[in-house]
Amino acid sequence: MLASAAPLNSLGFAKPSAQTRVVVAMSGGVDSSVVAASLAAEGFEVIGVTLQLYDHGAATARRGACCAGRDIHDARRVAETIGIPHYVLDYESRFRAAVVEEFAEAYLGGATPVPCIRCNERIKFRDLLETALELDADCMATGHYVQRTPTPRGAILRRAADPDRDQSYFLFTTTRQQLDYLRFPLGNFHTKADVRSLAERFGLPVATKPDSQDICFVPAGSYADVVERLRPGAAEPGEIIHLDGRVLGEHKGVIRYTVGQRRGLGVASGEPLFVVRLDPEARRVVVGPRAALARRTFPVAEVNWLGDDHFEVAPADGWEIEARVRSTRAPKPARLLPAGDGRAVVELYAPEEGVAPGQACVFYDGDRVLGGGWIARS
Repeated sequence: MLASAAPLNSLGFAKPSAQTRVVVAMSGGVDSSVVAASLAAEGFEVIGVTLQLYDHGAATARRGACCAGRDIHDARRVAETIGIPHYVLDYESRFRAAVVEEFAEAYLGGATPVPCIRCNERIKFRDLLETALELDADCMATGHYVQRTPTPRGAILRRAADPDRDQSYFLFTTTRQQLDYLRFPLGNFHTKADVRSLAERFGLPVATKPDSQDICFVPAGSYADVVERLRPGAAEPGEIIHLDGRVLGEHKGVIRYTVGQRRGLGVASGEPLFVVRLDPEARRVVVGPRAALARRTFPVAEVNWLGDDHFEVAPADGWEIEARVRSTRAPKPARLLPAGDGRAVVELYAPEEGVAPGQACVFYDGDRVLGGGWIARS
């Protein structure tokens, strides 16, 4: 008689939790702390790892401004509370090279970048994941609100159960190989209150810590100031021009504007005006009426495809998808047409406003993430 297979533990391994080693990426916030505490409570061998990515004190030349130091301290306190080993890795140089420098270059080029996606792609799910493998961990877990579902053809990525907490937009660059190794224990939680309740039950010192609202290396929310510090002289003045050719005024640097912006234009007009296009070569900010923001067709580059079939072998009329052009917007019906070399064209069935170069366009089939790409200039 054949022996029955060992049951799978909650992380999907056919062995006892105590024999399963998991590295948890601990940011110092409540989400990743609850992941570490929950897995430790289940009996998994948990190793906490925190990345030092950016020194706010050095960046702003203000004492006590090192938010990164506060987060590292909080992660260490959580690890001590739940009794797991904890390591801090200095990734400042690779973070600057892989994320911060590109952020500055994107703004100089008139794009609106999403550095959190690049950080997941190039730091957390590449460099940190390699560290987890070196530690002989069976998997790596994070506090992202997204679901991972095993299938016979490999794991698939799905939106979180709570649409208000869903972070799938920021994870579209995740590869199939990475998905096989990653785990997202919070994806099926329905509210942030559920997670905070667990944090209180575990007695975690971060149970009431507020969520971070800023990009980690832009602690004051001023993107232009960061770019100007990294690229002195970047904020050169230029003209603010209406779509009809009228010169309406002067700006203090293209880097201070984004497509779709309405407030802070500094020009008087008889109609509401929005930034429609940025022309960094000519140092021009082009503005126009809201209707001029609407776009139905735009190109995307660096497509990462997570669908079951080969991306380039698409039906003659392309792939039927739902496209999400901003993290704060719902996906909308669209057609995706492969264009070779990791590029594609997205055709929305109804126009969207503020489709900006540098932003991500993420593809969905219901709640499944099919991949995504970076919105490029037409």
